[in-house]
Amino acid sequence: MNNDKKTLTQMLQEYSQSNACPMHMPGHKRQAVEGGVLPLELDITEINGFDNLHHAEGVLKQSMKQAAILYGADHSFYLVNGSSGGILAGICAAAKPQDKILLARGCHKSVYHGLELRQLHPVYLLPPLDPFFGIAQSISPYEVEQQLQQHPDTALVLITSPTYEGVISDVASIADICHKRNIPLMVDEAHGAHLGFCSEFGGGAVKAGADIVIQSLHKTLPSPTQTAIAHLNGDLVSEQEFCRQLAIFQTSSPSYLLMSGIESCINLLQQQKESLFEQYTQRLQHFSDKIAPLQHLRVLGYGQDKPEYHNGFFAFDKGKLVLSTRATNLTGTQLKDRLREEYSIELEMAMGDYALAMTSVSDTDEMMQRLADALLQLDKQLHTEPYQLLLEVCLPPIAMPLYQARWMPTKEIPLSDAYNQICAENVWAYPPGVPLIAAGERINGSLMQTVSTLLEQGVELYSESNAVPQKIRVVQHTANSGEGGKSY
Repeated sequence: MNNDKKTLTQMLQEYSQSNACPMHMPGHKRQAVEGGVLPLELDITEINGFDNLHHAEGVLKQSMKQAAILYGADHSFYLVNGSSGGILAGICAAAKPQDKILLARGCHKSVYHGLELRQLHPVYLLPPLDPFFGIAQSISPYEVEQQLQQHPDTALVLITSPTYEGVISDVASIADICHKRNIPLMVDEAHGAHLGFCSEFGGGAVKAGADIVIQSLHKTLPSPTQTAIAHLNGDLVSEQEFCRQLAIFQTSSPSYLLMSGIESCINLLQQQKESLFEQYTQRLQHFSDKIAPLQHLRVLGYGQDKPEYHNGFFAFDKGKLVLSTRATNLTGTQLKDRLREEYSIELEMAMGDYALAMTSVSDTDEMMQRLADALLQLDKQLHTEPYQLLLEVCLPPIAMPLYQARWMPTKEIPLSDAYNQICAENVWAYPPGVPLIAAGERINGSLMQTVSTLLEQGVELYSESNAVPQKIRVVQHTANSGEGGKSY
């Protein structure tokens, strides 16, 4: 039967019976979770005795209290719209319209949606790239302090830790810097819900003192897709306002199946976290030992690569396997394709010269062995090439606030003709969903070179108009806007 004539359910059922090895989210890796089976006969709405997520007083209140105890938070809240809803709620609870916000440029696109909705003025933190793997290094506490000295009117600091590739920042030091100025710190920890449960997976933004922490349970833990959790600490952000914003950005009909999945995940961690993470750590160590003979491919922090080679990382999440192709005749996209086509291993994402495999406590010994064997076999077929120069990290200049660009007259033009125009949309590679340029920023030569290089490397780019890479939507100049608009 042609896939075009199959139902989604049929395709999912067939795929579940295939030999595909999932080295990607969700963290349950299609393995059944004890106590987490979710048949439709359990799918209900807010009926008597089952509490209400937006006004929890019974079983849901107690369930979320257990999550707060597990993570060490003052308050925890179930999220059924993924981390994106929690990020939007956190931004709107901590910052008033027109406020200034200090944030990591590498934030997820949902943060940029928050900037637009709240009409905020961003000041960006842009860490340098790791010279070996070409991924962003940790956010420097020193840089945060310097920026806050220059922008004392900052209402909120927002960083991502760990990043999509697993880079962790010194959240405790950054939180201390923020709190000395009575500024709340929000951490997008969507990829770090598993941190802090053993010494090998240390850290965690809640225990480090962040005021708002958003986590996607489904990314790295055994929990259904779309399940996430928010944590609130201290009194710099109003709990009442945070709850009000959650009610705005989350559905008014939250799925009890998803909430049951969250609770099952929390219960599993409470009861078995020590054994789960001990086995997980051993599995990753065996993987590291197995890939030690690699001659061309490199895996960040594993095999012959050591953490001390990466001084720009405060810490690194060992659950992320960053597979570098920089010294080989393969691109990251080609590596991802070959692992899928030749070994039935599906990775999470690929960029120009690296690919990413996501692991979790739900991986099996066999899954990790398959990945190691595949990398070793591919490595023998490769040859070494000189390192290519890293893409220049350069922020496009802000010509007008993001929200203002959304309301300006726009037009679609060929990307090749867009130099010096003001972008009217966000452009990103997905995953990870980090904008290369945001609405209101001026298209410069650096951006056009980056886009060209990524396309040559097989990386798919997206925009809200779906016109990129052939065309891009830009602000249409008017008599009142001037040639380039006001600079901010």
